[in-house]
Amino acid sequence: MPVELRLPFFDELSRAETVLLAGAGGGADVFAALPLYFQLRAAGKRVHLASLSFAPIFSSTGRVIAPALVEVTAETQSDASYFPELQLARWLGMLDRAPVYCFDRTGAAPLRRAYETLVSLHRPDAVVLVDGGTDSLMRGDESGLGTPEEDAASLTAVHSLDVATKILVCVGFGVDAYHGVSHADVLEAVADLAASGDYLGAWSLLPDTPEVRAYRGAVEFAFQGGIRPSIVNASILSAIEGRFGDYHATARTRGSELFINPLMSLCWAFRLDGVARRNLYLDRIRDTESHFDLRLEIERFRMELPRVRARRALPM
Repeated sequence: MPVELRLPFFDELSRAETVLLAGAGGGADVFAALPLYFQLRAAGKRVHLASLSFAPIFSSTGRVIAPALVEVTAETQSDASYFPELQLARWLGMLDRAPVYCFDRTGAAPLRRAYETLVSLHRPDAVVLVDGGTDSLMRGDESGLGTPEEDAASLTAVHSLDVATKILVCVGFGVDAYHGVSHADVLEAVADLAASGDYLGAWSLLPDTPEVRAYRGAVEFAFQGGIRPSIVNASILSAIEGRFGDYHATARTRGSELFINPLMSLCWAFRLDGVARRNLYLDRIRDTESHFDLRLEIERFRMELPRVRARRALPM
């Protein structure tokens, strides 16, 4: 009798009918969520896309839903030079006209309230937060945290939600080295989460699957639309197509040394509450009202640490 092999991640989502799929920060993370978006839709689930945005969302014509939440569609107009969510909404407009919900770049408290509004609107059974990179797994005392502000705000906001299933997915192992993350620390985080029962498995994005072809199409559409290319998504797509080493898909990375590798094409999944419990400073940022306050609290936490753990390299 054939045995069905399934990852715990897909088992966690098997009973969910409606899923909120959100980019953790910066606009480009929501593109890294697209392979999963199309996989879940193919499985018959209703999926809504959201993104913590770097764009001036309130200067657009998008519908304001809450003080830190704007709905962007293919018809939304904006003069912003960087608005990846709008480019994504226009690309989706050629398929099914799905909106992209944009969270303002703010403190953790307004972001939490915006998430609560969106959850009240769509009643999802599951929220899946997607990080383009792996720095969301840093607990706070590592030598390098990457760019933690948006990821941490998203993590604490989703952690607080009254939703049955909450998951973090990381795509792009290795891309955070540019921002000082040691990937020995990333692998330690995965090991800790496996030990606590919060690791839900990993799977590869493969080039000839419908969801990856759609992901590539959306990224290329956004690049051609005039926004600066996303280093994270360019790196992930380079890894998917089999590039290796110091390969540069965009001129934005020229002058730096890259290490494109097959691990960048893996999706790593975790129970989000387990990741939040492992983090050492989420309690300190939970009530921050502005992005400035958020950054300040993380900096204060780092200054008050008795020591920062020594940087470790992966053994060769």
